[in-house]
Amino acid sequence: MHEAELLLVERLRRIEVADLQGDEIGTGDRHALLLNVKQLTTTLCQTSDMSQDVIDLETSLGYLLKEASSALRFAMEAVLRPLGMTVTHYSCLELLAQRPGLSNSELARGAFVTRQSMNVLLQSLEQDGSVTRPVEARVGRVLPAELTALGRQRLDEASTAVRSVEAKMLRAMTPQEQDVARSALRSMVASLTGSAGTGQETTRAAH
Repeated sequence: MHEAELLLVERLRRIEVADLQGDEIGTGDRHALLLNVKQLTTTLCQTSDMSQDVIDLETSLGYLLKEASSALRFAMEAVLRPLGMTVTHYSCLELLAQRPGLSNSELARGAFVTRQSMNVLLQSLEQDGSVTRPVEARVGRVLPAELTALGRQRLDEASTAVRSVEAKMLRAMTPQEQDVARSALRSMVASLTGSAGTGQETTRAAH
């Protein structure tokens, strides 16, 4: 692999890790990373004898999806921060509301974080009174958390904020275009995971 290709992979990995772990990289840093990725790809296209094997970021659906995902996450973080929440924090509350009784592992998968990270978050939510967990585990479950009245109140506030972000994201699309996009995204997920289709949304807002 050429040096430019290694640098490209490293830049994309940094953006991916920042999103999955919920790290707060500054907007300027993110833009610099994306610009650097584009510059590296241009270099690859100009220097490689097999340019057809190089991903063109201008036409790559995968890169566009990653850019859209990052933009959505940053927009969500911006409206959730004043509420004292992160996207993962909000996702956890939303999952507990829509799918009560989920185990820590199931919550972690639904929020796209590690089980260890989810356990730390649940402990924090339990301490601030947003969730409660039984002292003894139920059969087949590991201390499934439940929303408290305070947790539901905080979720309502967060959901309102997140819906405004999704409305902004979709305002230029007709309902028909949204249906087509939803179907295409589900097809992509199914192709990559080998599932028949997702059918379910992790939260009320797109991720």
